Amino acid sequence: MTAMMLVVLGVTVVALYVAHRYVVAEARRDLQQDFERDLRALHEVQALRSAAVSERVRALVANPRIHAALEDNALDLLYPSANDELRDLMQSDEAADQIGARVVHARFYRFLDNSGAVLRPPNLADVGELTADAEAALSVGKLPQSDQVGYLTRRTSQGDVTDELFASPIVSTETGEVISALVLGFKPLELQTKSAQTGLTTGILVNGALKLSSFSGEQARVVATEINGALARNRAEGNFLVRIDNVPRLLFYKWLNPGSVFPAAYEVCVYSLGAYDRWQRRLTLQIGAAGAALLIVGFIASHFVATRLATPVEKLARTSEENRAALESTSQELQRTARYSADASHQLKNPVTVLRAGLETLLARDDFKPEVYDELSSLVHQTYRLTGVIDDLLLLARMDAGRVQLQSQPVNLAGLIEEWLDDLSALDESRDLRTETNLPADLYVAGEQRYTSLIVQNLLENARKYNRAGGKIDISAQKTNGSVVLRVGNTGRGIPRDAQAHLFERFFRGPNHNGASGHGLGLNLARELARLHGGDLRLVRAEEDWTEFEVRFTSAEAA
Repeated sequence: MTAMMLVVLGVTVVALYVAHRYVVAEARRDLQQDFERDLRALHEVQALRSAAVSERVRALVANPRIHAALEDNALDLLYPSANDELRDLMQSDEAADQIGARVVHARFYRFLDNSGAVLRPPNLADVGELTADAEAALSVGKLPQSDQVGYLTRRTSQGDVTDELFASPIVSTETGEVISALVLGFKPLELQTKSAQTGLTTGILVNGALKLSSFSGEQARVVATEINGALARNRAEGNFLVRIDNVPRLLFYKWLNPGSVFPAAYEVCVYSLGAYDRWQRRLTLQIGAAGAALLIVGFIASHFVATRLATPVEKLARTSEENRAALESTSQELQRTARYSADASHQLKNPVTVLRAGLETLLARDDFKPEVYDELSSLVHQTYRLTGVIDDLLLLARMDAGRVQLQSQPVNLAGLIEEWLDDLSALDESRDLRTETNLPADLYVAGEQRYTSLIVQNLLENARKYNRAGGKIDISAQKTNGSVVLRVGNTGRGIPRDAQAHLFERFFRGPNHNGASGHGLGLNLARELARLHGGDLRLVRAEEDWTEFEVRFTSAEAA
């Protein structure tokens, strides 16, 4: 019954999770579409307004009276001449309540001289009142060469106000050079969204300060801090999730005036996810209740089915008890086999030693023919091979019986590899092999010196034996996540795919050994020793002219 309940629980959880993900994804897509629609409407209105203002300003800066006042240095006539042309733009807020007037209603305007400084107007009431600090912020230090947009934040009696600036250069009709500029300040356009679901709020970030009409000062400071942090990472635009007053909100920001002579300003859109978050919590509760109901039904069904299945299960338990004795007998037989392998290995060592001593005695005599000495030398060599097989079998038998205990200590793996490379270099090098190593200087692994040495010996000897003339051996190692990974690769004929599955079996020799010496125990012994050290040995590449093995050890610090 427990197993069936676990199955019912797993299926229920997976089904509810998939359903929850699907419904949430659909809702998120709908919210994204609402947000994009509102934002697109805002940008369309902004584009229309910018076009209307640009057209009006271009007509204004081309006015002959303004050009005459600037080119003849009659600056006392500049603002009076502009007042007549800008009277409709500088109307009162009451007259600007109509939508058409609001689009092109200016709060103030100023002319800049040829150094980019503000030309002081004779009458502030006609051109819009600005403080000395605000006028200083309009002095950009150089004249714009094209129409540009900027934003100005200033303090008034009603509080902080943000103005949208349109600057248009005035070009001399005589020299074709920019001699002045007209700067107009407008109320920034804000999106008045009707969608309670999207909760979209827009504002302007300039000089590190954020102006959001629907946010308190503290909320605006939180949003400004997040955006300034993103700008510090050289991200001119982007979006991220921010939580304000425990309400999740999606925040978008975009650079509005790249290349402008005015300070950088950013459009900020804050998209409230409060309604979506509340809906998602309700959905989670509803799905959880449905899951609980399904689990109750599943419990009842599982109890009914388990009762029906109890009888055959009890019968199976009795049968298992009867088979346990047979399994114990089999286990004892395996243990006896392991002991027999160990005993046989011990018994074989003595006669092999006696045989080698007799052959070496015969080699010491000087009354044989030369071909007899060659045969005796070959037989002595075979006794050494047989001794190696016996030693490997004895070690494998001890590992099979679980009688090999490691005395773990830091082992200098790089030093072991260098020692074995020196030993192998003393052998016949008629194949002209090239060895390349990439080993960290301080490379230590946890293990026992002699067993770690056996692993390295088998890998390096195989890389030499199964190489080709003029080939290469590549040895590299690196530390990663508390482990040391050693790779040994060599050129030569690759290992066929059908032989790779049997590569680590005892006494298996692949079809490409080409008469190389060996008895098929090296790789099996090396892998068993690697696993005994808490690592593993595996074949990672077997291509046409490249074979590569990887052995993993536990990293250690030098003693």
